[in-house]
Amino acid sequence: MNNHSSSSVGVPEKPSSQMTEEELIHGCLRHDKICQKQLYDRFYGKMMGVCMRYAKNRDEAKDILNEGYMKIFTNLRNYNHTGSFEGWLRRIIVNTAIDHLRKNRHEYLIVNTVYADQAGLKKAEEIEDEDIFRNIHQEDIIKAIQELSPAYRTVFNLYVMEEFTHKEIAEKLDISEGTSKSNLSKAKFNLKKNLAHFISEPPK
Repeated sequence: MNNHSSSSVGVPEKPSSQMTEEELIHGCLRHDKICQKQLYDRFYGKMMGVCMRYAKNRDEAKDILNEGYMKIFTNLRNYNHTGSFEGWLRRIIVNTAIDHLRKNRHEYLIVNTVYADQAGLKKAEEIEDEDIFRNIHQEDIIKAIQELSPAYRTVFNLYVMEEFTHKEIAEKLDISEGTSKSNLSKAKFNLKKNLAHFISEPPK
């Protein structure tokens, strides 16, 4: 009887920090502000990390994140409780980042490559793809990704981080598969240039 009475008024039976994903989801569906804040806080770090890779700076990343969370709370009733909830959240955040780029299409099309000197170019050609992330601090990797043009940055993230195929990327960005492949190649090359000194002298 007591349990029924407690649940009927929507009061959590344990602190929000100890609530399971399912309990948080159900709380958010009831528009419980404590549950909404806890859900936001619990996944903030990982989702902000995703936004930082798509954005040109932290302020833009925050805009994408907040817009993404608005979509998450609006569409939470559509989550079918199969597969990873974190993965579901991530897909919404990624799609929000892509929508953000579409709204700024003029900027998306601008190529703003950071050039290295000849020594850096030569070193970049010698670096294997898997070495791009090896022995390099995450902050330095994110900074290097942000220095890519929006077009290169987006394709790189979708292909390498989200594991989309070039066909899927082409459909999502309304470009050809050839353009997707070209942008990925250029993105990797420019990342290698920008990270060459970290790769040749890994942090101790």
